[in-house]
Amino acid sequence: GIIVVCEGNFHGRTTTIISFSDDPDARNNFGPYTSGFVTVPYNDIAALNFALMNENVVGFLVEPIQGEAGVNTPDANFIAEAAALCKERNVLLIADEVQTGIARTGSLLAVCGDCSCGNTCERGATYTKPDLLILGKALSGGVYPVSAVLADDPVMEVIKPGQHGSTFGGNPIAAEVAMAALEVVKEEGLAPHARAMGEHFRAEMNKIIGETTLVTKVRGKGLLNAIIINDTPDSSTAWNICVALKENGLLAKPTHGNIIRFAPPLVMTKDQLDECIAIIRTTLLNFKK
Repeated sequence: GIIVVCEGNFHGRTTTIISFSDDPDARNNFGPYTSGFVTVPYNDIAALNFALMNENVVGFLVEPIQGEAGVNTPDANFIAEAAALCKERNVLLIADEVQTGIARTGSLLAVCGDCSCGNTCERGATYTKPDLLILGKALSGGVYPVSAVLADDPVMEVIKPGQHGSTFGGNPIAAEVAMAALEVVKEEGLAPHARAMGEHFRAEMNKIIGETTLVTKVRGKGLLNAIIINDTPDSSTAWNICVALKENGLLAKPTHGNIIRFAPPLVMTKDQLDECIAIIRTTLLNFKK
């Protein structure tokens, strides 16, 4: 069987996962690599359609938004069209929402599209249901290591109880923590809050872009955002700006040499976000390459 993946993907750092990574820092000097993967450009339905013509393809593994690639946001209909192709070809759609899931993008899941319900995404008109959903990181609210793979019975019951597992799999404490964290997300309305704060953040970043040639674009969804620096991917500009941001009181993550990611806590208030925006503005306007 073959699994189709996307250029710029990030799904972890185990040997099989880095076998289909195109990030040299993640891939080089490891191995032996696992075969059985075909790579297509991200956000390219035509390329995906061609790859799925191979009758040996069994799955399409995709991030609804590519985080490590620099908050690479696809066309609004990309996931829905990919799901339709997968269904037509009897291929599993596998959505990796480890970074995007649990309210980060302004919906409970990124596959919810523009659904704003916050906790009942199956009712959203834009919801695309994957065959397999991968969650982690924020699933526990940041207080306990937990990840999960969700699917309906026809997929899950391919593996029978006791056939496949791990030492710490099915940890009841982790499961309880995850359920409690999900209740907090629902009760505190963190998904619609992230949506509103993200819209405010991007609007303010666009104002800054109008004042400087250092930044060319802001992109993202909810509280997962990035600014594109006017330099090359192999430069150190993004890193140097992040150092300056740190010195001014704000932590951010450079991606490649010309992208800076911002993923603040979902509970951040508007006043706190405005304080961060002021730091970003001052830092960018005073930065010298």
